[in-house]
Amino acid sequence: MAEQLFTIPVNDAFEADCECPLCKLTHDLEKNAVEYTLGPSYMEDDNRAMTDKLWFCQKHARILYGEKNRLGLALMMKTHNDKTIANLKNLAKNKPTPAGLLKKNKNQTPVGAYIRELEDSCFICQRIEQRVPRYVDTIFHLWKKDSSFIEKFKSCKGFCTYHYGMLYDEAPNKLGKGALEEFIDTLNELYFTNMERVNGDVSWFIDKFDYRFKDEPWKNSKDALPRGLTKANHIILDE
Repeated sequence: MAEQLFTIPVNDAFEADCECPLCKLTHDLEKNAVEYTLGPSYMEDDNRAMTDKLWFCQKHARILYGEKNRLGLALMMKTHNDKTIANLKNLAKNKPTPAGLLKKNKNQTPVGAYIRELEDSCFICQRIEQRVPRYVDTIFHLWKKDSSFIEKFKSCKGFCTYHYGMLYDEAPNKLGKGALEEFIDTLNELYFTNMERVNGDVSWFIDKFDYRFKDEPWKNSKDALPRGLTKANHIILDE
């Protein structure tokens, strides 16, 4: 099965000390995609054509700007902007007309439609979004075929809310009745137990700012905020 190609990164993520294995997989994909984008690949015609068309979302534009290869970013930006200017000049030739007094013009202009499509696209996001569903498929493949993976799954620190929902929704499409019931019971136990654990750490982090608790130990709360952001916002913050 094609899913077997992804077993190594999936197993590695479930062995890692993290609050959500799927967040770790996504985070690693993002780092690899940034490196790929600013590596030698940006000079390849196929990749330049894709970055010309898709460009980058605000988040990934900021990340790329923070990397060392600003010449690579500038080259991609120049060809992207050349394409954008040419396309918008062509679309702007057909000027919009007034909607009239009795109704609002809810029709999107070609210029507006092009810009909104551009705002919703990102070369790096697309690379990530193409891979994550394969990781999810691999999780269910391993659940059905590998008993050692089931133990890794049960031993992980749960999932963020977003990926909990992703696994919950996809499970009925991947598992039969018996396996589905066990998977959902396990998933629910992992999610709620670990959400409550992290939320308890966040609560103690808050209490430590109260003078009454300033001399109390931090327990597990010093890094509660970044771990809480993983659970709530499905992100991993680089230290």
